[in-house]
Amino acid sequence: MNITDEDSAPDPLATADELVRRLAAQRAEPAANPQLEALSLAVSANLPVLLWGEPGIGKSAALQQLAAGLRVPLETVIASVHEPSDFAGLPIIGDDPATTGVPMAPPDWAVRLTSAGRGVVFFDELSSAPPAVQAALLRVVLERRVGSLPLPEQVRVVAAANPPSSAADGWHLSPPLANRFVHLQWTHDPRTVARGMAGTWPAVRLPLIDPARMSSAVARARGVVSGFLTARPGLAHHLPGDAEGRGRAWPSPRTWEMALRLLAVGYAADADQKAVAAAVIGAVGDGAGLELLNYLEQLDLPDPDRVLANPDAFALPKRGDRQLAFLTAVVSAVQSDPTRRRWEAGWTVLAKAVDAGVPDVAARAAADLAALRDTDWPVPSGIDAFLDLLQLSGALPGAH
Repeated sequence: MNITDEDSAPDPLATADELVRRLAAQRAEPAANPQLEALSLAVSANLPVLLWGEPGIGKSAALQQLAAGLRVPLETVIASVHEPSDFAGLPIIGDDPATTGVPMAPPDWAVRLTSAGRGVVFFDELSSAPPAVQAALLRVVLERRVGSLPLPEQVRVVAAANPPSSAADGWHLSPPLANRFVHLQWTHDPRTVARGMAGTWPAVRLPLIDPARMSSAVARARGVVSGFLTARPGLAHHLPGDAEGRGRAWPSPRTWEMALRLLAVGYAADADQKAVAAAVIGAVGDGAGLELLNYLEQLDLPDPDRVLANPDAFALPKRGDRQLAFLTAVVSAVQSDPTRRRWEAGWTVLAKAVDAGVPDVAARAAADLAALRDTDWPVPSGIDAFLDLLQLSGALPGAH
């Protein structure tokens, strides 16, 4: 036997591992992918996201790409194999529990994320977690606390679930837990998979928010959602009657707040409309979401900041729902930057509703605008038509 030859022979496991490493080497390229962009939009808005899809279609891989693109750590927690105490914390008795209480020790993944100050926590197999575990996760998702440890603001929460029909020991999500997520249906595109096998996958990037757009984006989003719910009050809260529907997206004040945030981020980042639509439907459900998007398509609101810059050149929309949505957006824009000039411009806009013969449409906006007044500001002439209403309601203190 030639010992020297055996010693110099390549290690079979080392060479196999080198081959696997070469296969793992991949690159990312910009590509239009609405579901990835919807995920990025919800993550940017700091909303918990739940990816629904069959096993093996790339939900975990998408999270790895997201974390790599953000250059933040990713902590994967398989929800189905954990106990409730793994999320609620394990009690630790100190020297004097009667004085200091009994703190709840967090698990190691929460400590690592807190030490990093940012990151993504990925709760996989959520639909396979029993109800007791889902209940313990409520506090993590809603309050962002694990045991006694608060998660940093820049830690994002993403989960994945398989439909109960294809999940091992699958459960429908409880309504309180389901109502805290933006639900995204995760599917595979054969062309994307084919290109990925060649070593190139679509890049995952967060939408870039333009600071110059923020004030207008917030105002437009508030006008849209407030105007829509005023027109469709029955959709403010609607709990589905079946267990499957209650375990997905459905409209509630909480999820409308989520839709509001998604729209604002979408406006401020000039995000892809398909991505915004997918995210909004994922927040409030198919029925309410599609109605909102149809309403939004017909609304076509002007930029409230531009109108406040030149209110005399603005023509009030003729449709009542557009009038209400726009006046709400104008007041919200003033609230975001409450200067005397913008406040007075707001009254010029509201006065046009009086001139158009619809003072009742502007009444609520007038009360909100009056509440923004600095007591040192004189009352402008545009307020005259609302003076009796505002003084009666006490919305205009110290008028002179």
